[in-house]
Amino acid sequence: MSTADLTFDQWRSFDFHTARRVARQAADSAGGRLIAVDAVEHLGARMHRARIERSGQEFALVPGGTVTLGFDLDAWQPTPEQNADYRESLEEGFGCGPDLKAHLAQLLSRRRRVALRTVLMAVEDEDLTEPPADMPDLLAARGLRMPSPDEWEHACGAGADTLFRWGDDCPLDRIPYEDRTGPQHQPNALGLHIAYDTYRTELTNDPTAVHGGDGGESACGGYGPLLGWLPLATANRNPFHAEFVHGPDGEGLYEDFSTRPVCDL
Repeated sequence: MSTADLTFDQWRSFDFHTARRVARQAADSAGGRLIAVDAVEHLGARMHRARIERSGQEFALVPGGTVTLGFDLDAWQPTPEQNADYRESLEEGFGCGPDLKAHLAQLLSRRRRVALRTVLMAVEDEDLTEPPADMPDLLAARGLRMPSPDEWEHACGAGADTLFRWGDDCPLDRIPYEDRTGPQHQPNALGLHIAYDTYRTELTNDPTAVHGGDGGESACGGYGPLLGWLPLATANRNPFHAEFVHGPDGEGLYEDFSTRPVCDL
């Protein structure tokens, strides 16, 4: 079996020795070397994490297959505290709907099933050095590419069906910028440092979606705690910020944005 055809379910079912063997095959396929394989608890089960170095850059193995993405708003119920926090934001003039679910419906991707190949994804996002339109060619020269929105979302959530990659809750007494020890700073289940700073804005190959942050808009704008955390939600594609980033107002700010390179196997 080609490592590109490895499925997420298969990866989770492997014992340690099999996971290490497959991760070494992936490293060889990419012209890199295996750094480490470890395991963490995720969604009540063990998840392997494989780190691979290629051309001086560290990548994580992201298994694919047919996976479920998006956030199921119909099945989710906000806590009374989350509802109250959103109402306070509405009173201050912030929010995109009369209630929290209506707000999220405009920001989060819909629930869906998609088929993805297994790839290597950079552990750290990297700042853009050229306008977004020029990045595909620059990355291609390194044997890399920008991720698709589906790939980014799958890599971030790693199978989680919760609002954030760590669960449905977030601190409501502070915003992420003020939380130096919060869950956003921990590597995710696949070993990625992702959705960790709302001042970041990660671009994919789709100009209608940005991920992992809003450039600090929510923090500087005083949106309130919950709205301040939502840019880190796994399924948040932030279409309003994407319009700014790829519009005329964002043309000269590309150095403030980032992307997370992908290496195909």
